[in-house]
Amino acid sequence: MKTNSPLLDTLFLLRKEECITIFTDIQEISQKEEQDAADYFESEFEKERLEFLSDQINCDHKTAVWAAKVLYHSAQLYLIRENTAKDLNKLIPSFKGKRDVSAILSADLLLRFLPQIISVLQNADPEDTLIKMLENILRQFHYSGIGFDLDLENINWEEELKDKTYRKLYLERIVENKAYKLAEIPYINQLLIAEFGMYKEIFWKELKIISN
Repeated sequence: MKTNSPLLDTLFLLRKEECITIFTDIQEISQKEEQDAADYFESEFEKERLEFLSDQINCDHKTAVWAAKVLYHSAQLYLIRENTAKDLNKLIPSFKGKRDVSAILSADLLLRFLPQIISVLQNADPEDTLIKMLENILRQFHYSGIGFDLDLENINWEEELKDKTYRKLYLERIVENKAYKLAEIPYINQLLIAEFGMYKEIFWKELKIISN
């Protein structure tokens, strides 16, 4: 589905085919593109909500559009870097909203692809300042970075995972990605072992049982 909008074409292709187009220049994103993106995310969020079976969590359109801009611009900046240093904070803005479960899951519609972009940037230039900016975003929205090596030492996991729907999704993604570093955090480890019950050997035989 072509829209003649670089942003929307990128989002559609990424969500449906998990690939991305790099354009020849970085264009301004119009208000109409933002609104169209918000409408698209509403429909995509509804599809995913069928999987986590909660009618209490709604799409945070503003956060989803912010995440889309971050993802789109970071991908374009992989190749287009001439005269962009002064604009990095504008192109990759920090998150200014409320980080709740709605925001986390809405941002994840696009930020789940951010680790791959960071890896490509690291291979090109490990000293790239853009990498640190993107890693900081991923630390804030670490649900999207499960399986990627992030420093998450200062998180109060009991508080972080207090919402039962988010906790379920977080644990499922840890298992899906075999994210050992997270799975061996004592609190998360206890949650996983409790979920596995007598079927631990089937779900994750190699996972150690960690005691406090």
